[in-house]
Amino acid sequence: MDIVNHRTPLSVTCRKLAQGKLTVGFLGGSITDARPRHNWPEPVIAWLADRYPDALIQVENAAIGATGSESAVYRVERDIMARDCDLVFVEYAVNDYGVEAGRRARTREGLLRKLLAEGKRDVVIVYTYNQPMYDDMTNGRVPQSIADFELLADHYGIGSVWMGMHALREVQRGLMRWEEWLPDGLHPTSRGSLSYGQSVIGYLADELDRDSVGGEWPDRLPAPLHEGAWERTEWLDLARLERQGPWVLRRWPHLEWIDQCLDTSALGARLAFSFTGRGVTLGLDFGHTAADFRYRIDGGEWTLYESDRPAWCGDSGWFVMRTLNEQLAPGEHRLELEVVHGNRDNSKGTRFQLAMVGIIL
Repeated sequence: MDIVNHRTPLSVTCRKLAQGKLTVGFLGGSITDARPRHNWPEPVIAWLADRYPDALIQVENAAIGATGSESAVYRVERDIMARDCDLVFVEYAVNDYGVEAGRRARTREGLLRKLLAEGKRDVVIVYTYNQPMYDDMTNGRVPQSIADFELLADHYGIGSVWMGMHALREVQRGLMRWEEWLPDGLHPTSRGSLSYGQSVIGYLADELDRDSVGGEWPDRLPAPLHEGAWERTEWLDLARLERQGPWVLRRWPHLEWIDQCLDTSALGARLAFSFTGRGVTLGLDFGHTAADFRYRIDGGEWTLYESDRPAWCGDSGWFVMRTLNEQLAPGEHRLELEVVHGNRDNSKGTRFQLAMVGIIL
């Protein structure tokens, strides 16, 4: 597999630059998140602004640390598509790494199909690095999370850039020290982010030098590669959920991309709602002070959902997705939820904050 993989030309990007305005969107995790102000999107944005000084480069960085494509597939309409992004970069090879292969195939393909369905934006997939990829990458193999993404890239004709391999080769050649790249094994410094960005800039320079205005995305998408792709989703209005116990609807204090959350610290507080679809996902503020919960669907047996609390997570502020079921019979369903403590050594609190109820249609 090459570092740079050209497929469908960036015709929309070329046209928008010629017209004088390009809106660039980013989806990914902490490696792409705008808040550190030194991640790889920054040199890419700076290069575009320098090369095209007469065009307005507008940026919509919707990346959220520690989130994967399971989050993005619900957020993409609001955070990218509704903001008229013309060129969208997708970075989830790392944060999807530990997700079951079938699940990540369905969420990734649903995300890409949403982005491509209108035929009015270019999409580029980029692959960063985490330590479990080391053995594969140093022995000539493609890590499975990346290989799975490449199947989708080939199927839909989406260009891709293996930023992680570009940086690793710089280290192998002595052009960058490992600690300049990844002092913690995952998150790049400014130097490491520049390396990532330079690989993307090389891809963009090649594409834009070709003057790709003549190329176009196909009028119709091919059939899905994976059965059950999350192509159709929606959010429920939190204010309309049925509540028992003391709940408060408050502004989300941690992330600009999440607006509100339903908040309680009361054990035994309950929520319920009916929905039409084939699956349901909850988006939660999570950490060491978060409560566990139990739930049941359509009056079935109660299921206790005990979430892992890795040592690196804080007491709160981690936006996590919890898909409770994606294999329901399409139609009407009802979910009931109750807040519980969990009675575990690393359960330090009882705060339950629900930021999103996502439905797979």
